[in-house]
Formats: sequence, structure tokens, C-alpha cells
Amino acid sequence: MAVVKDGYLTGEITIRNGKTHSQKVIPMIHQLLEMLDYKPEDLDMLAVANGPGSFTGLRIGVVTIKAMAYALNLPVVEVSTLMALAYTVSAPDGLVCPVMDARNRQVYTGLYKIGNESVSVLMEDTGIAIEELVSKLRAYDMPIHFVGDAVSLYEDYILDQGIKARFAPDNIFTHRAAAVAYLAWLMQKDGKVTDAFHVVPNYLRKSQAERMKELLSGSNSNGK
Repeated sequence: MAVVKDGYLTGEITIRNGKTHSQKVIPMIHQLLEMLDYKPEDLDMLAVANGPGSFTGLRIGVVTIKAMAYALNLPVVEVSTLMALAYTVSAPDGLVCPVMDARNRQVYTGLYKIGNESVSVLMEDTGIAIEELVSKLRAYDMPIHFVGDAVSLYEDYILDQGIKARFAPDNIFTHRAAAVAYLAWLMQKDGKVTDAFHVVPNYLRKSQAERMKELLSGSNSNGK
């Protein structure tokens, strides 16, 4: 959780322990606001990292923000999880490529140029094979800074591909609410704002259960 006022971070709480987000998210919001002497009614806008990521985690975050936005009648800014992850890295000499593990040698990824108060999207968020990502990145003759939980999985492979790669350690550069809040502050200046009724998770791909259902449906159709 984080609060940004006029482009400045005023408070942030981060927990990386277990999978009890649904139990902790509301108490964390109340605690942060209390420490900052804010009431919910003092907020002007809400922001949420809407994906990609854990299906359960995204649903919890999005539903929480939708409920708050509806109750407080506040606008919402949807921020790409990948963009927020990229924004944690300072890379004035090159580009930032967030990589999140999507299993089976697939990654959720994008490509960004980070400025002082700007983010340029060079590759839209997508879910692709690590081999395909590396093939695309060979077109850029500049340092590329990789960040995310897939770095530890593919660092050696990426180094072998001749890319000018830099790697951010996951224990330092991880998902931060402060990045989401600050990016939302920038995005609202360009009118990238929605409301409680239109906020949706961006999964980038179907859940395993949905894929299995389609697979089974196809098998049944072929059997007939």
C-alpha cells in the first residue's frame, strides 16, 4: 500500500510473507491512512496494479479497489504490474525489461524506457516464450536491465544470447506500491482514468482451469 501526494511518496507498507492478502489488505490500508493522519474521504484518486500476475492476487486487489472506488465515488487508474516493476529500476543508459515467470519457459514481459517523469512503452505487455523475447531484444543495441522473479530462472540463458544484459536482484527490486501510485499520478495527467465499474484484471492469458476446460471440451468434441 502506498500514498502519493502531489508526486511525492508520503507513506508505503510492503509485506512479502505468505498468501493471506485477502485478510491483510484492508487492515493495511487503514493502518497506512492512520499513520498519515488521513481519512478515506481525504483521497482524491485510487490506483491498482491490474496485472499480469497471480490470478487470485489480481482479483483481490482489483475487487478491493473497485469496492473502495464505489463507496468513496473516486476515479481509478489501472497500472500495468509490469510497468510498475520496470519503474523500480533506474536505467538512464538503457531499457528496462521486466520478466515474470509464467511457467513452461514462458514469461510475462514488456519493454520500457524510463525517464524522470515519463515511461515510454517499446513493447506492450505480453506473455511469450523466453526464446521469443530474447529474439526481439536482439534488435536493441543498448543495455537492457532485467527485473522480476524470472531473472533467477533465465539469467544464464540470457547472458549466453549476446544481449547487453544487466540484472536487478529480486530481493531489492520487487513490486512496489509506491511505483504504482506514482505512475498513476503521472497517468491521470494524460486522462488515463476510469471508474469502479470498468476496472478489470489484465491476466494476459487464461487460467489453467480455463485451459483445461477448453482442452477437455475439444477432446469431447473430437470423440463425438
